[in-house]
Amino acid sequence: MHEIGLLRQLVRTVTSFAEENDVHNIAEVAVDCGELSLVIPEYLEELYPVAVKGSMLENAKLRIHIIPGLAECDECDEIFNVVENKGFCPSCGSFEKTVLSGRDFSVREIVVPND
Repeated sequence: MHEIGLLRQLVRTVTSFAEENDVHNIAEVAVDCGELSLVIPEYLEELYPVAVKGSMLENAKLRIHIIPGLAECDECDEIFNVVENKGFCPSCGSFEKTVLSGRDFSVREIVVPND
C-alpha cells in the first residue's frame, strides 16, 4: 500500500508551499489521481486522516479528481479509455497504444480559506 507514502509526501509538499507563501490555514487539498497510476482512491480517503494528523492539514478536506486513462491506438489513431476497453482499441482491436493521460498523481489545488 504505497498510498500512505504518497499522502506523507502530499503533506510535505503542501506544508512547504504554505510556509513559502505565509499561509497558516488550508481548507482543502485537491489531487488528480490517474486511472492508470495504480493509486487506489478509496485507500487515499481511508488513510488521509492518519497521514495528516498533527499537521496543518488535519482539518483540511481531501478532494480527489479521477483522471481518465486515455490512449491513442498506434494502428488506427483512435483515442480511447484504456480501462474501459481493457487496453485494447475498440475500433481495430490492437493492443499497441500510446498512453496520453491517467498515469499521474499530483496536487491540483490548495484552497486557502478567506479570512
